[in-house]
Amino acid sequence: MQKITGLLFFVFLILSHVAFSQKADSTKSISYVFGSLSVTNNGISIVPSFSLGKPAVVFIGGIGKNRFSFEPDIRFSLAGKPWSFLFWARYNLVAKEKFHLNAGSHLGLNFKTSVLPINGDSSETTVARRYVAADLFPRYLITKNIAIGIYYLYSHGLDAGTIKNTNFITINANFANIRLSNQFFMRINPQFFYLKLDAQDGFYFTSSFTLAKKNFPLYVSSVINKTITSDITGNKDFTWNISLTYSFYNKFNKI
Repeated sequence: MQKITGLLFFVFLILSHVAFSQKADSTKSISYVFGSLSVTNNGISIVPSFSLGKPAVVFIGGIGKNRFSFEPDIRFSLAGKPWSFLFWARYNLVAKEKFHLNAGSHLGLNFKTSVLPINGDSSETTVARRYVAADLFPRYLITKNIAIGIYYLYSHGLDAGTIKNTNFITINANFANIRLSNQFFMRINPQFFYLKLDAQDGFYFTSSFTLAKKNFPLYVSSVINKTITSDITGNKDFTWNISLTYSFYNKFNKI
């Protein structure tokens, strides 16, 4: 636990230093802005074994300069009820030709709806539960379109009833720009992961599949998640979704 707390502190320290350093250089403009808005039949979390189990809207955005970025991750059910809000600060620690290492930290809000008795009647109440988290993502580019990596996320629940210690580690690969025709291409991201929630744990396989058209902002994607072995309460053997996403990316010259 002390090592993990140290990791959180270390990542917060790096990101705070970078943020203040970049504020000092006020003569430079924002170097990039990006975002995506997805509609899906089943909201699936950053940890793929967690799903909303109903249609959802997901907005993931980012604004950055040089190696630092702020990336909100906002998720709602299609009925308009909040699901989770993550506010990421990220920094690219290593940016070599073949090797990259990113670190990040976030404050997260997870929303739970409960039915509570009030004056002999019942009413739905939504409660926000707070988490802090940090992650590390080293990856190596084998070729321009093939990469392998490891992703580690630690999350700590701050409120009563939350999971106090979540450890999520993956071994992953990225196969990009798989050509289907002159206009269409695919991307496949398979990964094996280990998930530990306090005393419970499990092993899983997951993969995302993306079908896109060149120079077109809309694309279709799907995520599947299969349990290999798990003793986590409420674990689902198989989860999947399909999503339609609008994305954009704008890069600006520095002043």
